Amino acid sequence: MLYADLVKIYEKVEKTSKRLEMTGYLVDLFRATPVEIIDRVVYLTQGKLYPDFMGVELGMAEKLSMKAISLVSGVSIKDLEEIRKEMGDLGLVTEVVMIANETSANLKMEHLQMRNKDKEDERTTEPLTVEKVYEDIGKIASTGGSGSQKTKIDILRALLRSATPKEGKFILKTVTGKLRLGIGDMTIIDALSIAFAHKSDKKLVERAYNLHPDLGAIARSLSEGGIGSLSPEKFGMIPGIPVKSMLAERLPSIEEIIDKMRHLHVPGCALEYKYDGIRIQGHFFDKGVKLFSRRLEDLTDQFPDIKESLRESFLSEDGIVEGECVAMNTDTDEMLPFQEVSHRRGRKHGIVEAIEDYPVTLYLFDCLYVDGRDLTNEDYLTRRERLTKIIEPSDKIRISDHQIVKNSKDFEQYFEEAIQNGCEGVVAKSTESAYEAGARGWNWIKYKREYKSEMTDTVDLVVIGAFAGRGRRAGTYGALLMVSYDPEEDRFETVCKLGTGFDDETLIDLPERLRRYRIEEMDKSVISKIEADYWFTPAIVMEVLGAEMTLSPIHTCAFGEIRKNSGLAIRFPRFTGRWRDDKDPGDATTKRELIEMYGAQLKHIGKDKRTFGS
Repeated sequence: MLYADLVKIYEKVEKTSKRLEMTGYLVDLFRATPVEIIDRVVYLTQGKLYPDFMGVELGMAEKLSMKAISLVSGVSIKDLEEIRKEMGDLGLVTEVVMIANETSANLKMEHLQMRNKDKEDERTTEPLTVEKVYEDIGKIASTGGSGSQKTKIDILRALLRSATPKEGKFILKTVTGKLRLGIGDMTIIDALSIAFAHKSDKKLVERAYNLHPDLGAIARSLSEGGIGSLSPEKFGMIPGIPVKSMLAERLPSIEEIIDKMRHLHVPGCALEYKYDGIRIQGHFFDKGVKLFSRRLEDLTDQFPDIKESLRESFLSEDGIVEGECVAMNTDTDEMLPFQEVSHRRGRKHGIVEAIEDYPVTLYLFDCLYVDGRDLTNEDYLTRRERLTKIIEPSDKIRISDHQIVKNSKDFEQYFEEAIQNGCEGVVAKSTESAYEAGARGWNWIKYKREYKSEMTDTVDLVVIGAFAGRGRRAGTYGALLMVSYDPEEDRFETVCKLGTGFDDETLIDLPERLRRYRIEEMDKSVISKIEADYWFTPAIVMEVLGAEMTLSPIHTCAFGEIRKNSGLAIRFPRFTGRWRDDKDPGDATTKRELIEMYGAQLKHIGKDKRTFGS
């Protein structure tokens, strides 16, 4: 398959913000793609080479990329840097200098009667294929060790010499990890369902993805055998492949949680401590252990102490368990805040020292699979009982605390106990609930500290824009534009400008922290009425606390759903200091959650509830 055909689709997608149009372009692409390479086409469209859990990252340094561009175009690195400052996007820079170089080369060949046709720097005439681009980008991603920089440059230079300017643009975007097409996983799932099955089969495709989050493999199977090929044996639970985590809704009062459980015809609900840590999924297979984050990242090498402790505690052959990894004071056996355990994430060096400086304990709360049996369709109590039988607790591995309650008095007493023991709050779970992988529903409801009319619960928002700093903030960002997530539309909607809660060090570091996500125009998946000075692809999640929820004519979250020509906004937001690196943008606080919080706020301050949702 010609890479140029893929580029044509990318160009069409770049020119639209309409999800239906994007889906249509992808349907055409997938139907036209040979079955042998459709998995690679899907990965490239996602801006990756493999599913996330394989841990192969793209992200060739811009300075190395510029050296390759310079060698191909003849433009100095200094001039390339100046052009990049002006254009912002290295992919666009590549396209521009390649066009200029190609035009110059054509003129020269005309005047010199093509005497220089064998020059090393001329572009080869053999057109690029998807297979070739995928293979060479894979070589760049896997190259390491002594001499690796030169090897990466040589591979990229050879690719660019074979590329047209438009192809060069997307090759650079891909190899540097900055292919931002605004296409979410749900949009790809929609397109695959339509291309190889039926739109009504989307739920079956989504189920396969939640249990086996590899869209490339799913695409190939659908292309070969249709919807019937997504069998549980092939795309069910497999230890070693992470499962999309089940998520909880939230409610503002104990009474409302109990009422909600009654409406679900649940006689009682199970309360578990809501630990302030990193969610981890433990996988056991062939006497090996792997640890995955909620974002499907492989954390095994970052938590070798938990890996070994889990191996010793697990009493069965194979299985998948889930829990929360919490930082601990080993002297007092007390739980520490999230900031402590976050020091353990993302490390490639100093692991031994980190284990000593930041000891952790994994509190397990669910069992998804054991000894060849998928337990996700079993009820909560059955899964809990199975968990206690296959885990032998230790200092490092414990079973989460829980209690069955049937009234608000017992609920409140257990909640206070959780707070006193250092937890954020509790999670209420229907005793009859199945484990709904990848879903957020009312079978699990989180409840933190006391909710009043003001907003005392934090929300997790995504950075998509920034505003230039002034005065003492000159040279950095004065404020960030934050969004919530709408999973139904697979898009992000603005909810506040965030400018407080930053210490001096954080402010100084903001441009560098966000640099790799910088884009020239607003991301296609974002809905905003506000024009930011700088735009970012939705990637970084931050924890935010505000004074209250209010209605706003300029913010787009739930626009028109509560009041005509108004959206939801957070008043007086401030950064709590907590970077939610454990969350994907799609795990951010949802529009529906914010609507529920606003409704609860109206109820608490005595406003006429009939206006809510009208």
